[in-house]
Amino acid sequence: MSQQSSMHFYLNWAKERIDEMDAALASFEVKTGQAKAESKVKTDQLLSDLTKHRDAFQARLKTQAEAGEAAWASARTDLERQWAAFEAQVKTYFEGAGKQLELQQSTFRDLAAAQGKAWREAADKFREAAGKVAAARTVDLDAALAQMKSDASEAEARLQKLKQAGSESWSVLSAALAESRKSFDQANKAAWDALKGADPKS
Repeated sequence: MSQQSSMHFYLNWAKERIDEMDAALASFEVKTGQAKAESKVKTDQLLSDLTKHRDAFQARLKTQAEAGEAAWASARTDLERQWAAFEAQVKTYFEGAGKQLELQQSTFRDLAAAQGKAWREAADKFREAAGKVAAARTVDLDAALAQMKSDASEAEARLQKLKQAGSESWSVLSAALAESRKSFDQANKAAWDALKGADPKS
């Protein structure tokens, strides 16, 4: 589960960045449509550059989506660098574009909305995964408990038969007790392993 949760972390992290990139691109695309000829060239170039950054980020993400957790650790550094380049280019544009307060505010609102959406989606994914784990653990716990009760009934029945027979030697009775203890220990371990989320068979 820890590897799966780490992968979810990386995927959520990357998706949030892509959502922000898409929101920034959408915001600039609106600006391009409204721009005058001299600033249109600048905005078109910005859009082209930002789209390349976003596409490279997505391509790297797709490559890593099939890789293991160890590959994600090294890829994350590259993805962070690509994200920083995208962010820096947006910042440079706003610093060099003069007083475009309306575009800055619009872009900020779009990015904030993208972040909010990403947070909600990540929380929903986490809730869903936690629900599956809880449901799976409940099934495991119920199964372990049922097995423990079944094993206890069988052991009790065997011991009851031996008690009623009364003529068995101590070695037979002792062996029955040892077998019952062994069954109890196995059932107890399985139940606690299920409670901890470990594989009861290991």
